[in-house]
Amino acid sequence: MPLCEIRGLTKYFGGLAAVDRVDLDVNEGEILSVIGPNGAGKTTLLNLISGYLHPTKGSILFKKQNIVGYKPHYICRKNIARTFQLTRVLRKLTVLENVMMGALFGANNIGEARAEAIRWVEFVNLNEKKNYPMDGLTHAEYRRLEIARALATRPELLLLDEPLGGLTPREVSDACDLVRKINRSGITVVMVEHVMKGVMSLSQRIMVIHHGEKIAEGAPAQIATDEQVIRAYLGKVYVEG
Repeated sequence: MPLCEIRGLTKYFGGLAAVDRVDLDVNEGEILSVIGPNGAGKTTLLNLISGYLHPTKGSILFKKQNIVGYKPHYICRKNIARTFQLTRVLRKLTVLENVMMGALFGANNIGEARAEAIRWVEFVNLNEKKNYPMDGLTHAEYRRLEIARALATRPELLLLDEPLGGLTPREVSDACDLVRKINRSGITVVMVEHVMKGVMSLSQRIMVIHHGEKIAEGAPAQIATDEQVIRAYLGKVYVEG
């Protein structure tokens, strides 16, 4: 059943269509990946869903409610959370305090927010560093921290923007395990990613964007052999390897 229904979604910057008439259903409980070349419109799509940008035209229904035009904090309260390509943390706060900033969205008081934050810090395996300052974390831990903060807002739909970027092969494997764990907890995941090993192993479905347009959608095996996708993005080296 669709949790989020996108129809005719279009965003122009000047005369350029960064996202062009995209239709997409995000089904409840799935992991859906969005892939494509740099500049294809993937992050713009996430920005439109999460309210950081308003579309030129089109609709976004989340649980049958049109959320187009609402600000990010309202959309977050409607249980859509997101992370960013570049981690955004409050450097003067500890790991736990950063996650509490997310937890405060749904908590009635500081004590409740702290308890919720502790839950998610433990969930992403950062409990041993919960009282660390930001300069005590590795890049992979920054990624997990931002995911924990997003989870602390209690989302039903989690938008991840390149969660595997800059990670070592071992860290990619660990991050994939975390995304699966998140999904098993009942959260639907939409992930923009370039690390194809992670995309192919995690996704139930993949949508491919090129020049702002959706050029393919389907199961990983179908996408990996799609001639248009190979020409536009994957290349024969990936498919043959």
